[in-house]
Amino acid sequence: MPGKRTGGGGDAAPLALRLEGISKSFGLVRANRNIDLDVKPGSIHGIIGENGAGKSTLMNIIYGMHRADEGRIHVAGQPVDVRSSADAIACGIGMVHQHFMLVPTFSVLENVMLGTEGGMFLREGRQAARRRIMELSERFSLAVDPDAIVGDLNVGQRQRVEIIKALKGGANVLILDEPTGVLTPQEAEQLFDIIRVLRERGVSVLLITHKLAEIMAITDTVSIMRQGKMAGHRETAQTSPEELAELMVGRKVLLEVDRTPANPGNVRFSASGLGYTNPAGIVELADISFEVRSGEILGVAGVSGNGQTQLMEVLAGMRPLTAGTISILGTEIRADTATSPRRIRILGVGHIPEDRHHHGLVLNFEARENMILGFHDSALTGTGFLMDQSAMSSNCRERMAGFDVRPGNPRLNARSFSGGNQQKMVIAREFSANPGVLLVGQPTRGVDVGAIEFIHKRLLALRDAGCAILLVSVELDEIMSLADRIMVLCAGRNVGIIDAAAADRRTLGLMMAGQRQEGAVA
Repeated sequence: MPGKRTGGGGDAAPLALRLEGISKSFGLVRANRNIDLDVKPGSIHGIIGENGAGKSTLMNIIYGMHRADEGRIHVAGQPVDVRSSADAIACGIGMVHQHFMLVPTFSVLENVMLGTEGGMFLREGRQAARRRIMELSERFSLAVDPDAIVGDLNVGQRQRVEIIKALKGGANVLILDEPTGVLTPQEAEQLFDIIRVLRERGVSVLLITHKLAEIMAITDTVSIMRQGKMAGHRETAQTSPEELAELMVGRKVLLEVDRTPANPGNVRFSASGLGYTNPAGIVELADISFEVRSGEILGVAGVSGNGQTQLMEVLAGMRPLTAGTISILGTEIRADTATSPRRIRILGVGHIPEDRHHHGLVLNFEARENMILGFHDSALTGTGFLMDQSAMSSNCRERMAGFDVRPGNPRLNARSFSGGNQQKMVIAREFSANPGVLLVGQPTRGVDVGAIEFIHKRLLALRDAGCAILLVSVELDEIMSLADRIMVLCAGRNVGIIDAAAADRRTLGLMMAGQRQEGAVA
């Protein structure tokens, strides 16, 4: 790939970023192998690949959090030696991580100032930082209140704060790592508008994402990684989702869910008048009723923040039921019934939580320890008084192979795996227990296209084996593809339940706005 590009007037403009022969190993694992990459000035360059393909490692090398074993980095046509994130920032490289690096109890201004306080004269530093925030907000259409407390901001607003931090450091190359993984569809659209403004103002954006629709919608160029190598580079306008998926995975990928009609049986799971009032006395769920039969998937749709999280946590025993009843495989739970996640699991309910880091895994535990969470008193840990470490490793290795968790090492801590492989660990644990009822929250959040296909097939296989599945997802296409019936929540209430065959985006969109539609049942 050439080191410079030629503009419309024939002038040679240096590339914003160029990588030559970047390689990086962690022990026996070769994360990056001889990577070449050219990023044009003022462009949006997508990086896609399966979980574990080496995308994050490569971005961390560019940002100075890892040091390459081999290869060279050029910024604006000049060779640079990036040994730390401070070196990267000095070179004009910024990064917004998937999990934000903000202090929630600090204001926006205080977060932006961290590390650049202005020496002895803090007041002067605050004044300069405030002016810079306002300047950047206006220039890049980033509406942020410098005095707002970060913990009070929604996720999209926090992301803007991270972008301002990077731009304040003088970033001409901005790395966004899975930026929409924690955003609602509306927040994602707002982010895309911001990214387009960044491009117009001459900033080069490296967009790391697993969502092919986002790549096609917003990038100019896309590079595809597979197993630590570059599998190809494409001009976005000259490729297709099908080609990109095949380059990512190394085989043709079924982008549409191949779903046969459900064959529902008896009701296994139901709620009647379910309600939840939080400790502050605020009603967050009210009068929700539904039933799920064996062999069917009931999808739960709604704009994020309309009660989906509270519903899942009440059903899983993580929050108390404060009104109504729940029936699980014949056992009734009322508001005065003592319950817990352990009791719900004993009744035969599996649970894939929305937040895998806080509720699905213990990140400092080994993979084999995470694979028995909730099942530590079962045969998976052996039959003796002490846990059988060999049995735990064998169980974990088998699950990892069956669910394609990479790397397949039971002794690695959970935090050492990519987000998608962490998700597959949780799914492997819960699916392998063959639950009678399964609660699924955001099953493919942060997961690549190959793993999405795998997870969808497994969900449908579990449905066809007779499991009653309640599925919550902010991805409306996912709900429409997998669910047999769809319940829509708005402001913590059930707007109605509609057969998936009768659902379309317009109908569901109106229901998500609180409008009951003809054909929907309460």
